[in-house]
Amino acid sequence: MPYDPQKAAQTIAYFAMHEGNAINILKVIKLVYLADRESLRRRGHSIQNEVRVSMPHGPVNSTTLDYLNGAYRNDGGWSNYLQDRANNDVGLADSNMGKESLDSLSNGDLSILDDVWAEFGSLDRFDLADWTHNNIAEWQDPNGSSTPIPLDRIMTAIGLEKPIERTRELESLDHASTLLASL
Repeated sequence: MPYDPQKAAQTIAYFAMHEGNAINILKVIKLVYLADRESLRRRGHSIQNEVRVSMPHGPVNSTTLDYLNGAYRNDGGWSNYLQDRANNDVGLADSNMGKESLDSLSNGDLSILDDVWAEFGSLDRFDLADWTHNNIAEWQDPNGSSTPIPLDRIMTAIGLEKPIERTRELESLDHASTLLASL
């Protein structure tokens, strides 16, 4: 499936709801990464379909970070859920938004987000960044830049069998989905 900015925005909105309607950018981008990683471990596929990279503060979902930074003019539904970034935080577009508004997320997605929040939600952004440096085997210090994190390297780090074959299978499914969507 192609990248879905609305689904990514809803993922961030989920975490913002739990943080009190706004959440720090560094913290939320780590939570998004950890949720994708957990989804790969449990279900063999991520919540967000995008490139992930190692950056100085740890691993991140690249396209989602670009959206958080305002890099796209056509926001694909992003602004229905999130306000433009203010300083280092992103907030909900509607402070009365509830979990029922997050209709792009499956029950399985929400279960993973619940578990990631339960484990990491109490950490501040710097503790979370430090945690990813020390506990995410696929992250490699990019020396002030960014470097891609191949999907098979994430799969290897989380203990999935046949990571190269699984990566090829997911890439094949993504290609087929893109072709079907273009018809």
